[in-house]
Amino acid sequence: MADDDDAAEPEIGQQESDEAGPSRGRSPIRSALGVGLAALVALTGLAGWTGYRVYDEHRNEQRHEAFLEVARQGAVNLTTIDYRKVDEDVARILDSASGTFHDDFQNRAKPFVDVVKQARSTSEGTVIDAGMESETADSAQVLVAVKVKTTVADGTPAEPRSWRMRVAVQKTGADEYKVSNVTFVP
Repeated sequence: MADDDDAAEPEIGQQESDEAGPSRGRSPIRSALGVGLAALVALTGLAGWTGYRVYDEHRNEQRHEAFLEVARQGAVNLTTIDYRKVDEDVARILDSASGTFHDDFQNRAKPFVDVVKQARSTSEGTVIDAGMESETADSAQVLVAVKVKTTVADGTPAEPRSWRMRVAVQKTGADEYKVSNVTFVP
């Protein structure tokens, strides 16, 4: 009978399959919690990514609008000159300029002022349209269409002229943009 007793006892490391007891698999509650947690993490990540994209798009749109506005204002500054306050007009142009454009305009300001005063001319520029030609994070090329009304010493207004300008705008500070170059486009 010794053989029967040995057969009844399981060997060490083996588990009896007939034994009743709690199952070692996952319970439905633990599975549901795991799936819920994974879904929560995924939704949080998606919400964060979507929020960042919205913020980034808003920031890009603000920068885009700033480039356009500075180019428009730069074109108006360059085309609106009054001989009675030409020094203020030149100062306004220089305040909105940077780089070589600023330096070149500053070097030519005195002869420009003299010619405007001598001709006793006034001009008023109006932006007809402006569009982005190219844009990076810190610079842009903007095409600006301007109509300019000019009056000279005798008070006779000249025919309004239409000009197209390519205005380069440079980001010079956190929220500061300035005109860095202007070329006339035929």
